[in-house]
Amino acid sequence: DEAVFLRKKITLLRAFSLLIGSMVGSGIFISPKGVLKNSGSVGFSLVVWFACGLLSMFGALCYAELGTRITKSGGHYIYILETLGPLPSFLFLWAEFFAIRPANSAVVSLAFGRYMLEPFFAPCAAPVPAVKLVSLLGYYMVLTLNSWSVTWSARLQTALSVIKLLALALIIVPGMMLLTQGHTENFQDAFDRQSLLLDKLPLAFYAGMFAYSGWFQTSFVREELVRPERNIPLAVIVSVITVIVGYMLTNVSYYTVLGRQDVLASPAVAVSFVQRAFKSLISVVPVLVALSCFGTMNGGIFTFSRTLFVASREGQWPPLFSMIHVRRHTPLPAVMLMFPLVTAMVCIGDIYHLMNFFSFSRWLFIGLATLGLIVHRHRHPELRSPFKVPLFVPVSFTIICLFTVAMSFYSDPVNISIGCTVVLSGFPVYYLIIHRQMSSRCHSPFYFLWIKLSSFLSPISDYLTHKLQLLLEVIQQEIKTY
Repeated sequence: DEAVFLRKKITLLRAFSLLIGSMVGSGIFISPKGVLKNSGSVGFSLVVWFACGLLSMFGALCYAELGTRITKSGGHYIYILETLGPLPSFLFLWAEFFAIRPANSAVVSLAFGRYMLEPFFAPCAAPVPAVKLVSLLGYYMVLTLNSWSVTWSARLQTALSVIKLLALALIIVPGMMLLTQGHTENFQDAFDRQSLLLDKLPLAFYAGMFAYSGWFQTSFVREELVRPERNIPLAVIVSVITVIVGYMLTNVSYYTVLGRQDVLASPAVAVSFVQRAFKSLISVVPVLVALSCFGTMNGGIFTFSRTLFVASREGQWPPLFSMIHVRRHTPLPAVMLMFPLVTAMVCIGDIYHLMNFFSFSRWLFIGLATLGLIVHRHRHPELRSPFKVPLFVPVSFTIICLFTVAMSFYSDPVNISIGCTVVLSGFPVYYLIIHRQMSSRCHSPFYFLWIKLSSFLSPISDYLTHKLQLLLEVIQQEIKTY
């Protein structure tokens, strides 16, 4: 009875909650160990945390300008497509679907399961099978909610953002109290140069940037934002500053209470902190941390489904995934698509190996997206963007991203090589399936064989798409809001 399209339901408050809810998640509760391990000392780890925050602000400002220049949803994908072309955008989509997003979701889900079970098994570690089972149950709950309602997903994100900030406050306050009382012994020789690990610094940055990751989430839902020209820059600046301050104080609190060796030995830093600081809340803080991870899962599913939705609309993904539920007005097929890959990675993966595995691809393409901003400025000097950052911001952010990606090959060659292989495997898929403008020299026997095969498979694909439409009650959107 009415047009089917994605409604503009993301207000400034919901945009702010989406960013806070995506950034403050599992990262600040599991990444301190990774940052400290790969930086070598307490002092250098704090420098890495601040540098990651500053780098995140640079990236967020670049994405805020891209969000006012390019009016489509889709985040990294649509920015790369509009500025650098279809091939790099498809490679990003390929890597995002098969490596970046499922690994990221698996890391957050595993952190959720670990913190949910820690109070029941303390002081022992929770059994790994139980952690993975609870992790999957949490992920499936979020998947169901995002399939059911955009409004309720956004409301949940707002509520969980408040819980996230409360969880940080419960860690910051006792740490600051001890620090003011003169407990500074854990900061002695904080900048021990002998323990500095230059070859591992890219991995320290990956762990830190994982904790800050989420500053780009509003770019994925640009078409659903109310007054995006105003609300994107405002939400980005306020949320990133809030998180930088919160993360720095949280890490200082960790080191004040625990010390270097305790952080490195802890499987769940926040739980170890509560056990040492105040045992009366030993069952409360881990649950708050788990709910924080739950919010990050919700934000990740909410935004990535929009990437698949836009890619399908642009012709680089099967058409089923650009369809919307006729009553719920949610991109149901796109929401459900990650279900099998995330399940597999949770079952077989480890948090820190997964983190290095997907970080390479993520920061490679984020660097390419900000490079695209420079290219877009050069190509369209006449375009007057309502929000513009100084040129040195995208230039410096792009250089740092690409340099860190290059250095990571030396730091963790196995996982990084796997990530690189996933990206490169998209080349033949693009040229065989996506690329439509064949040159005359491509009209070989193989080309005509491919055309015959495509004409044979097309009716089968159309039939399956139609049946899935009926099963899922989805339809192509009638009105484009961008």
